[in-house]
Amino acid sequence: MKKNRQYLLLSCIFLAAAVTAGGCAAAEGEKDLVYVGHNQAFDHPTNTALLAFEEYIESRLGDRYDVEVYPSELLGSQTDMVQLTQTGAIDICVASNSILETFSENYTLFNMPYLFASSEAYHRAMDDKTVTAPIFNSTAEAGFRAVAWIDAGTRNFYTVSTPVLSPADLRGLKIRVQQSPTNVQMMRLLGGSATPMGFGEVYTALQSRVIDGAENNEMALTSNGHGDICKFYSYDMHQMIPDILVANNRFLENMSPEDRQIFEEGFRLVNEIQRREWVKAVEQAKEKAQATQQVRFFYPDTRPFQEICMPMHQEFLAGHEDIRPVYDRIQEYNIQYPSSSLTEDSK
Repeated sequence: MKKNRQYLLLSCIFLAAAVTAGGCAAAEGEKDLVYVGHNQAFDHPTNTALLAFEEYIESRLGDRYDVEVYPSELLGSQTDMVQLTQTGAIDICVASNSILETFSENYTLFNMPYLFASSEAYHRAMDDKTVTAPIFNSTAEAGFRAVAWIDAGTRNFYTVSTPVLSPADLRGLKIRVQQSPTNVQMMRLLGGSATPMGFGEVYTALQSRVIDGAENNEMALTSNGHGDICKFYSYDMHQMIPDILVANNRFLENMSPEDRQIFEEGFRLVNEIQRREWVKAVEQAKEKAQATQQVRFFYPDTRPFQEICMPMHQEFLAGHEDIRPVYDRIQEYNIQYPSSSLTEDSK
């Protein structure tokens, strides 16, 4: 049924995009449809923020724009949606930074395990345009660019049968990772077997034991039901990877300066609301996972994980010297906002 809905939606969207590409502007009195896609559930902070974006744009520009938000991969997987945004078939989508690594190697930096020393360092760095601009603008020639970052918390391992308390516990386990070369390399170094797949496939893969676990934030346990199957969640804190709101270049550039300013305000609103809702949602997810799903939370020593992964930093920088100033700026935030224990941010 979901595939049929996707097909019908995409058929309509491709038809609308073809009309636009053919140079036919909307008839007088008609509105420009703005298609926004993401992979999270309806009650997720990302969807809450995008619905607020829809309301804001339509309250200011409702005579010209009709914003439509499609959650839960209704417009396809994250990779599909980024490709559709490239072509202009849809206008805006949310994608994990790990997915964007395949479109620009600059995004690999934010995928590095243990890049940020604390949540505060992570947030401060991502709010600094000298850090984000070289990354966010690197896909301009590919047809899209980042317009905001979205907090996706800290990624940790969760498993079906046994907790991950040290890298040795990952040996022999098939762990779902995002479709990113960096994540595959990270799992190889840690001793697990990386199984890249789309997020929408994870529940079934866990249920059928195609995989032994996955790695994500606490919201995956409750919003996506993974805690119904995985009863062990370990705060190894291996990544703080943002989700990224990206928009088609032509869509942005064809606006009037006045409309573009309103949309930029809307993008900032997405960031503001999502981050506020995220804090509340994570607390609620953890409480629900413990009380309802009987998930147990563990706080292993993160240092063995870090020691194994840190060589990835220098390996990346050796081939991307132009990104070193960004990396160095992040290290300044790490010094300014250290954490005596990475697990303290999640306790």
